[in-house]
Amino acid sequence: MSMQNKPQMVEAVMFFTEQRGVCKEMFFPEFEALLDGVVNLPEFADEQVRMAYLLINPRLMIRAVVFFYLDFDDKGGADKGWNLPLRHLADNAGRGPDLGAGPIRLACRSQCPVSWHQMHLWDPSLAPGKNDLVLLRDAVKRNALGILVEDDSAAVVLPERLHMVAEDKWQAPDPGRDAAQQLALQQAEHKDQEHRLKTAQLIKQQRLRISTLGKQHEEELARLRLAGEEQQRALQTEVHNLHQALRQQEELNASLKEQLNGQGDILQKNREEMTQQLRALERHGRTEVDILRSQFESELQAKVAAAVAEYKEQVAVRDVELAYRGEQDAQLQQELERLKRERDEFASQGGEQILERLAKLGVVFVVYHPGAGHLTIPLQDIARYQDNPMSYAAAKCFVSEAQYRQWLSHYQQPTCEASLPSGARCAIPIDRVETPSRFIIGDSNCCARHKAGSRLRTVG
Repeated sequence: MSMQNKPQMVEAVMFFTEQRGVCKEMFFPEFEALLDGVVNLPEFADEQVRMAYLLINPRLMIRAVVFFYLDFDDKGGADKGWNLPLRHLADNAGRGPDLGAGPIRLACRSQCPVSWHQMHLWDPSLAPGKNDLVLLRDAVKRNALGILVEDDSAAVVLPERLHMVAEDKWQAPDPGRDAAQQLALQQAEHKDQEHRLKTAQLIKQQRLRISTLGKQHEEELARLRLAGEEQQRALQTEVHNLHQALRQQEELNASLKEQLNGQGDILQKNREEMTQQLRALERHGRTEVDILRSQFESELQAKVAAAVAEYKEQVAVRDVELAYRGEQDAQLQQELERLKRERDEFASQGGEQILERLAKLGVVFVVYHPGAGHLTIPLQDIARYQDNPMSYAAAKCFVSEAQYRQWLSHYQQPTCEASLPSGARCAIPIDRVETPSRFIIGDSNCCARHKAGSRLRTVG
């Protein structure tokens, strides 16, 4: 009997996001299926998600919490190498705040019973208005998972709620003491005990929060120290590089100064030599200019004469080409006039005259129609055939045009044309009637079942 009445703890896992808090809930077997790769969560693809493992009693009270991380791949599958003993961590965790059923067991980064699992855990926020434990408590109370709730009408007092009276008060009360005074004293002791419990719980909660903040500050300080050291090394490297660049620049400036002094001397010598050459050129410049001017004029006259002769030859060639093109234009004009006359002659002759000329030459007009075969059309029937080829072919088969058209449809696709009760066509393949005159509407184009039905309707 005691085994049946023993309350069963429920294992659950809840997902956290920065914006929505608790965003997803599932039982632990579902979480195990996620770890085994049976299901994926594409909404958490390529993310590291904050989660909480909970032990919940049948009265929807949290008894233990483990805050941990889980990585998802780009397809939403859980990290295959993840392996945390969540139930072991929950059973061996330290005491935490009271969420309605006494102090819970809490495992997080700053309070981890197994040190080498500490890096895979995270610390909850305990700030007022954004307390992760309160969010979990409210989510469990909503019971979105549908946990079977135990009737708490016969709930017993938890052991941690019981308090022992001081030893000096174990004796029987004084018969002469006033009953009202005893009642007031008991109420005061009860209030004092409740105040002490609340104070102790608040102290524990604040210690956990201080521990969490201390861990966060230590991590932030370590990050800042590492960043400062990296920045200092980068600055030292940069200073060293600048010193080297400065020495190289000073050496380069010294060599450039030496080159500049040497080039100055060379330029001075070149200037003196150029001055002498200019003076010599001034003396001989006049005679050389006169010689160059006479040579230029003679060369210019020769070039002009050669250009004029070349242009005259090009003009003569163009004249010959123009004369040849004129002759071609005259020939083309004559050909155009001849073609116009022939066009007018053909236009004056009607289509009938052309057909008569073709008939006299022995041309025969033959067409093919299904059922009628190859038909030779006399000259006098050409107009009637052009007006209605189907009517002409039906007359040759000794049937009406409507019957010929229905037979032609049957001949091209020999299927039952009767309508089913659903309104669709029967479309069962039937024997093809090769001759239009043997085709009977409602009989030749129907299957045996619809043919019999049509006969019964006719008889009735």
